[in-house]
Amino acid sequence: MEKKFIKNIQFSKALNLADLVEYKEGQVVSQTFVQNPHVSMTLFAFSAGEGISTHSAPGDAMVYILDGEAEITIGDETVTATTGQVVIMPANIPHGLEARKNFKMLLILVK
Repeated sequence: MEKKFIKNIQFSKALNLADLVEYKEGQVVSQTFVQNPHVSMTLFAFSAGEGISTHSAPGDAMVYILDGEAEITIGDETVTATTGQVVIMPANIPHGLEARKNFKMLLILVK
């Protein structure tokens, strides 16, 4: 059997990412697809009002909004991102986010 680099998702099938994680009131739900020293890829569902506190990461982070709306702070700037939009957060710059409405995102971190 060949080694698989991506986990927790069906192979060789067309899938809707937003359907792979469910909202839970008052919670952040996540599903990790890849976690290694070079890249991580995680699917998230945030209940309205939930978020991730300000932090920095050792690589560039890309969030793709699959559903809803988030307010993302990067350094001194704040961006509102909605369904279908993508935001890049540069390495070593403090960033955080808050769900203005329920929202789902795919986070890809490249180191």
